[in-house]
Amino acid sequence: MKGAAKAAISTREPRAAVKTREPRRKPERAAREAAPPRDAALDGGVLSAALLLVALGTVMIYSTTAPKVDPGTLPPYFLKQLEAIVAGTLLAALAAAVPLRVWHAVALPVWVGTVVALLATLAVGIETNGAKRWLGVESIGLVIQPGEFAKFAAVLAVSAVLSRRDVRTGVSLRRIAAVGALGAVPAGLLVLQPDLGNAVLLLGLAALLLFVAGMNLRLLVAPAALGAVAIGAYIAAHPYALNRVIGFLSPWKTAHSQGYQLVQSFVAFGRGGLFGVGVGGGLQKLHYLPEAHTDFILAVIAEELGLAGVLFVLGAFAALLYAGVRIALRTRQRFAMLLAFGMTALVAVPAVLNGAVVMGLVPTKGLTLPLLSYGRSSILASCLAIGVLLGIGRRDAREMPAPIGKASPRGVAP
Repeated sequence: MKGAAKAAISTREPRAAVKTREPRRKPERAAREAAPPRDAALDGGVLSAALLLVALGTVMIYSTTAPKVDPGTLPPYFLKQLEAIVAGTLLAALAAAVPLRVWHAVALPVWVGTVVALLATLAVGIETNGAKRWLGVESIGLVIQPGEFAKFAAVLAVSAVLSRRDVRTGVSLRRIAAVGALGAVPAGLLVLQPDLGNAVLLLGLAALLLFVAGMNLRLLVAPAALGAVAIGAYIAAHPYALNRVIGFLSPWKTAHSQGYQLVQSFVAFGRGGLFGVGVGGGLQKLHYLPEAHTDFILAVIAEELGLAGVLFVLGAFAALLYAGVRIALRTRQRFAMLLAFGMTALVAVPAVLNGAVVMGLVPTKGLTLPLLSYGRSSILASCLAIGVLLGIGRRDAREMPAPIGKASPRGVAP
């Protein structure tokens, strides 16, 4: 009997010790989680990286387009880019000032508005080079590309839908289906323009947010396989897309046809060397390299600023990516975390894809280099994403990074 009593006491003592230790930890954690949001300074990493990229892009657009106008005349593309930068700066400041609850409330209305704009583009849009991607009045210069804002709207809406949980872990099938609809509708309208690159990018951003929210990756295998088959069928059915793939696979054999643009990009990289030929001294922009001021602005940077300039651009985007992920990991709310990841990806992922295209790592997709390439809609959409990210970092950041516990393969959402 005495031995049994001692055994019972010995089994109860560890549980009692645990109970006395837990209250010491819980109040500290609860106080940290419940601390009121602080209005901090704007995130220096995001802000400085964005400003450096915009400044370099402005210089390179001037360098690229100035030789094509009369001496002493400011290039029209340069002036339009300056206008877009001013408007984008104001838009970013406004977006940073909007409270998070407002972004959550307007997420679905904004998504509906962009879908309506995409439908209007197909109906009465401006056709250029066989594609209807622009909407507005061309005679007065008031033209936008709704596809650029559709990506922003999709990220906003998907973040709002995934901000609530239906199950304890992961993402419910009902919310996965909702995310699929939010991505598939604008992506389908983009394909009809046709704009396959932005359609695939939009769906990729939605899938990324599903992963961040905790969705099991195995559930993405079937949709990814179906998407790959659909892309292959689209390429086979559309000569312009097939020509891009041929030019990617055999650029030198088709240097005078499908592979011309990629070969000229290679020449620009080769001429640039380590430090480039100097700003304004490049030759490829002189009617050799098509779309030099938009999709292939990085090739101009490579020629005039060399490897050092390319590494500077890549480093700036890497800094922006790091700073954006840091903001997301420090957020207090699930919606803020998803939105911060989404806005960071909205700028960083197209930058990676554009760099891969210019260097011949993937087929040409028609994607601009955010904050650098010419394009008023691209600048405005990128500035809008930067503004939202800065606002989240200012209002929803913890004093210290949130403890993430054990790593999980299903995402990073708490």
